[in-house]
Amino acid sequence: MERIAVIDLGSNSARLVIANILPEGHFVVFDELKEQVRLGQDMERDGFLKPSRVAQAVRTLRMFRKLCDSYGVDKVYAVATNAVRRAKNQKSFLEEVSSTCGFKFKVLSEEEEAVHIYHGVINSMDIPKAIIMDMSGSSTQLIHYNRRNLLARENLPFGTITLSDLFNDPNMTSAQQAEMIESYVKDQFSQVTWLKELDPDVQFIGVGGSFRNLAKICKRLKRYPFDMIHNFNVPLADFNSIYDMVKALDADKRTKIKGLSVERADIFSSALACIKGFFDYTGYRNIVISGSGIREGIIFNHAVPATSEKPITDVLGHSVYTMLNHYEVNIPHAEHVCNLSIQLYKQLRVLHKLPRQYVKVLRVAALLHDAGMRIKYYDHPKHSFYFIVNSNLLGISHRDLVLSAFVAQGHRSDEFNMAEWNRYKDILREEDLVAVMKLSVILRIAESLDRSMSGSVKTLNCDVLGDSVIMKTEVEGDCSLEIKDALTAGADFARAYKKNLEIL
Repeated sequence: MERIAVIDLGSNSARLVIANILPEGHFVVFDELKEQVRLGQDMERDGFLKPSRVAQAVRTLRMFRKLCDSYGVDKVYAVATNAVRRAKNQKSFLEEVSSTCGFKFKVLSEEEEAVHIYHGVINSMDIPKAIIMDMSGSSTQLIHYNRRNLLARENLPFGTITLSDLFNDPNMTSAQQAEMIESYVKDQFSQVTWLKELDPDVQFIGVGGSFRNLAKICKRLKRYPFDMIHNFNVPLADFNSIYDMVKALDADKRTKIKGLSVERADIFSSALACIKGFFDYTGYRNIVISGSGIREGIIFNHAVPATSEKPITDVLGHSVYTMLNHYEVNIPHAEHVCNLSIQLYKQLRVLHKLPRQYVKVLRVAALLHDAGMRIKYYDHPKHSFYFIVNSNLLGISHRDLVLSAFVAQGHRSDEFNMAEWNRYKDILREEDLVAVMKLSVILRIAESLDRSMSGSVKTLNCDVLGDSVIMKTEVEGDCSLEIKDALTAGADFARAYKKNLEIL
């Protein structure tokens, strides 16, 4: 198994992620390290990286070197972005890093940086068209794509550090400084000609530490029950509440905000002011937070080289199969159960009357229903629930992911944990409970029909006759075990579908 590392040396922080590359283009990040270096600080004066900032960066990269060596990393992708790109002493800095830390950094052009960010987002989110904003310490990237094609990009010469430095006036309150930043960035956005021509249904995706901190604060204030940052939505009303709170506080008081990292407290108000300016200029009403960006884009390009030219078509499928490979699930059995589940879903549509959106929920639950065996066979449906709900699957909403976990949990019995359901009720809908009951029965029958994991039951055909459903199976060989096991779901089927179940 190959092991790679990606180092992203930005204007504000340096980040290291280490990933195992699995077969068939899958990867799993298993360690990371982040340090604040503030390379871009005070660069506006003369364009040079300051000695104290360089020293901090070198100390950080030495730590990264030690971690890479301890893990036996096979390949390191080390990239530097805007601060190093603009630095007049770039060459001497890179030489010092190379000689002391052993890392050969590639300084990304604005276009290369935008493409890596785009690859990180497009291969991890199922959003057909959007504008991506990635705010670093000294620059802001705007990237527009539609139908999985990158259409336009713009690198604006301001970021969280530069805005904080530019409007750092001791004679103004934090709120006044924030209003000045809003006005300044709106003027900058007005110079991006293509920004005015976007369709109203284009979504707004936020990438970077400021957006992740915004999501963490929002989740805490809302008591959001789900731990995942990726694909979290921040409505404009929630953003405005947080922004009003943050800009009224000085930097010392901001450090006490739960969800905000201490090292970002002094620049967070500037970040939110920039986002507010973008909201006001564009008229968007929501931000979707991406946990994937430049580093993930690089890993995707390494693990799946074809993504350099064409994004992954089925983001969710690729993510699910990453889990299947990582947890060494019996993939042929999982695929067959999924196939039988979808057949049943279609055959029973006249009874369950569920909208098509639940197919995605059933697919994830069916493919990952045995993931919990990685912990223990006994009670493995409960363990599968834990695996799925904490999986950080890509290309799926938080609601659908939670529903998939509940469906998978019900694949062996009719036991249902209502207390667990109530924990997530704020992100679920009233009709979801009935849907989970119906889908769980489908999955339970499908799993039983491959009880020997031999794929003997090939196809299904269901006839609804009076108060019964006659399920006819097309089989190869003896399937008495499968049919007997599937019939144990008869009582659950009757409760969910108000019909008796017969299997032939």
